[in-house]
Amino acid sequence: MSMSSTRIRIGLPRLGVPLLVCLSGLGATYCGGQTAVYSGTDSATQPNQVAIESQRMTPNVVATQQNMLTGESGSQINANPSGTSSKASSTHPIVTDNDEYPQDVDWKLGSTYIPLDSTIYAQAIRLYSMGYLNTAFINMRPWTRQSLLHVLNESADDIIDDNNDEATALLSSLMEAVAVETPAIDMTRGRVYGVDTIYTRMMGISGQTLRDSYHLGQTINNDYGRPYEPGFNNITGFSSVDEMGRFSLYLRGEFQHAPAAAGYSSALTNQLSTIDQIDNSSANLNQATIPQGPIAAQNPFRMQEATLSFHIGGHEFSGGKSDAWLGPTVGGAMSWSDNAENIYSFRINRVDPLYIPLLSRLTGPFRYDFFVGSLKGHTDPNSPWIHSEAFSFAPTSNVRIGFQRAVIWGGEGHVPVTLHTFLRSFFSLADITPAEKFSTDDPGARFSDFNFSWRLPFLTRYLTLYTDSIVHDDVSPPSAPRRAAYRPGLYLSQFPGLRKLDMRVEASNTDISTLASINGSFMYIETVQKQGYTNKGYILGDWIGREGKAGQVWVTYHLSANEWVQLEYLHKKTAKDFIPGGTTQNQFMIDIEKRLRRDIELNAWFQYEGWKAPLYIPGKGLNTDNAIVFQLTWFPKLHTDPGSISTERPTEP
Repeated sequence: MSMSSTRIRIGLPRLGVPLLVCLSGLGATYCGGQTAVYSGTDSATQPNQVAIESQRMTPNVVATQQNMLTGESGSQINANPSGTSSKASSTHPIVTDNDEYPQDVDWKLGSTYIPLDSTIYAQAIRLYSMGYLNTAFINMRPWTRQSLLHVLNESADDIIDDNNDEATALLSSLMEAVAVETPAIDMTRGRVYGVDTIYTRMMGISGQTLRDSYHLGQTINNDYGRPYEPGFNNITGFSSVDEMGRFSLYLRGEFQHAPAAAGYSSALTNQLSTIDQIDNSSANLNQATIPQGPIAAQNPFRMQEATLSFHIGGHEFSGGKSDAWLGPTVGGAMSWSDNAENIYSFRINRVDPLYIPLLSRLTGPFRYDFFVGSLKGHTDPNSPWIHSEAFSFAPTSNVRIGFQRAVIWGGEGHVPVTLHTFLRSFFSLADITPAEKFSTDDPGARFSDFNFSWRLPFLTRYLTLYTDSIVHDDVSPPSAPRRAAYRPGLYLSQFPGLRKLDMRVEASNTDISTLASINGSFMYIETVQKQGYTNKGYILGDWIGREGKAGQVWVTYHLSANEWVQLEYLHKKTAKDFIPGGTTQNQFMIDIEKRLRRDIELNAWFQYEGWKAPLYIPGKGLNTDNAIVFQLTWFPKLHTDPGSISTERPTEP
């Protein structure tokens, strides 16, 4: 065999993505893949070294592979250059470049959602912003495991043909994450079940923090509304997956601990209640949106997610608690984020793109997502409900355009929550009179969102421009741009000549330029729904909150596909006409994501925050707090039962 470096494509039909192998002499370096993937001769802890196990291969196929990958000297090419043992160290049959990549996908299978705090999204969004994953909708998350597999399958050939090492490593890592969704040759996927993750997070905080996104600000944000206070904080939890045919069940529960804290004084609580125009007495004592002291130590067990789903026609029909992030942004989403605890809801989500004859020639494919459920932590009125409708389309492979509408309606003593009031709220678009607003004819507090993302021309593999916007009581932000809040951003997925480095910049502004935005009375709040766009006290949308302005920047150096070191800076201010004296926050963070082993992940970060809030702590000047966090996550191997023999080629719905 020649000692010169040679590249050949290899793969297993119907198993997923073809592979690219870099051969140099008698050694082999796998550059991407489906069954065994290596990059260089780094240690076995590198996630892109062994991407997807070959357990589904028959003995005959394995024997054929071994024969085909034998060098001229008669010695078999070593599939594990580091010499360490691996369950995924089998070699592969060669597929020529003329062989068509198989697109067999069983569109009838249900699968669980991937949680929003998974590193999978950071990898997939980076790969999308490199010019791949053309069927992904980054503005509608979460994705199911099956829908991610479909997107990866459709992009695999382009990624491998382009010979981009960073993109190939990302593909390999993502394919490993959904490997159990891939059936054996000429077989359907059987049952997939087991413990998906076991994790614990230890967080130590020194100094006084902010925990009030509805007024002053948050020290820890986009964290599912988990409790935190100065001292030692902990979460310890698990998640499980069970998929069988069209049905899927995802459970994620965790123990949460936060120490006792002083909380807000009665005087501050009364002042904030006055700003919100809420009578701080009787039923409105202990409002979830105002952390009034003293705050007792918290030790709840919480189901973070609990979703039972049924898949039909490209849709997941589900009930329970599930994530939602509706927007292309990362620092916060205007309409819906993971800043608050998930609500219990009924959901219909088109998880795979929909192609409508004739119309999609103009608009491209569509996706849509609907859910309805109850909000907790509201006392004025108590127990309102919310429904959300989002849809997005892709007129080109580089553009995503999305619209969303959310309405909070009902509540004890105001409007009963019935099918009739829901339908009236759902179809309400016209202005209403004050008399209607304070009657049982009130359609609710209406918020509309518009977002887009655009991989820029001539820079498609580098720069993605995007924005998210929301407006209160208007049809859509484009129809009332001066009354809209915005979060624009720019993402550089790789630097020319330094592909392991990326940078993201975002800004946020909810202090709109009209007189409607005075005293915090417009965005995320409403005349009747005074505790507004919150669940259990946390804002459901952008944690920047009411009448806030902020800028964020992230610079990330990627050690491998799912390992990185990230630096983040945040500057945020809240308007003085809303909070007397205003508030100012500055945060600096360093975040490290590292795989200690293929199945053990370490996430460690340190955050310094300096803030001023004269209304809260007058006369002190700068207040500081520090947070040190270590989280360990174990990914046990999911179990699979063999499926049945496939007798037909599945067709896309």
